[in-house]
Amino acid sequence: MNGPRFFWLVAASVSYAAGAHAFSLDGEKTVSLVDRQGDLHPVADVVFTLKENGSTYEIEWRDDAFADHFLSMRPFKCLEGADKHWCRVPYPYEIRRMVADDDLTDLEYDLLFVWKGATEYGINLWNGVYYKLESQDGRLTGTLHEMDMDKLGVPPEAGNLRPVREVDLEEGYPESHWLPGLVIE
Repeated sequence: MNGPRFFWLVAASVSYAAGAHAFSLDGEKTVSLVDRQGDLHPVADVVFTLKENGSTYEIEWRDDAFADHFLSMRPFKCLEGADKHWCRVPYPYEIRRMVADDDLTDLEYDLLFVWKGATEYGINLWNGVYYKLESQDGRLTGTLHEMDMDKLGVPPEAGNLRPVREVDLEEGYPESHWLPGLVIE
């Protein structure tokens, strides 16, 4: 008799502990880029609003964190580092801005960057940065993946809201980048 009751208490405790560490897709959160030393660089705020099948979101970029650059004949907002600059790349096509616990792709598309050497004049879109997001310890963490953003130079077919495929991403080497991580909390 104590066996089933004990099992239920253990299962309830595990469920509560897991829920306590799950990321809530509701309310206002801060988006920060994380450098190799673990220091956070806040770059945006995101507001999640619960809907029936997940959450919608809106991003408010902290423009004061970025410097204006005119690169390759286009304006960019860049976070300046000693050796590399991290420049925002607004996703240029249709996006729903809808996320769920098991699908954070739209948010990943809205957090695209491209890096350039601090002394380089232009920008090379093959230096694209894509952060793959996952819920971890009550926050979203992004792991740096590299991608050739020239792929986004051609509009996807009508109705294709997910043109970046797994094969387009290559896991990055954290030690070779200034901002290898992203955190939303």
